[in-house]
Amino acid sequence: MPQPAYVQLLCPDCSKHWEESPKDLPKPEKNYDCPDCGATYRTSEFMRTDRDLENLKQLQS
Repeated sequence: MPQPAYVQLLCPDCSKHWEESPKDLPKPEKNYDCPDCGATYRTSEFMRTDRDLENLKQLQS
């Protein structure tokens, strides 16, 4: 059975760090809100690393 995939996120405003499944996130170019402080940025700006952004794009296609 395949393991569920997760990407790591980091809020640019409050530095909250968490993981989400790519299927639960909007597309990288869409807005997303931090669940802690409510800051709004493009989803891509919450990705902790470039690799997380690559995984998000790959798993959402």
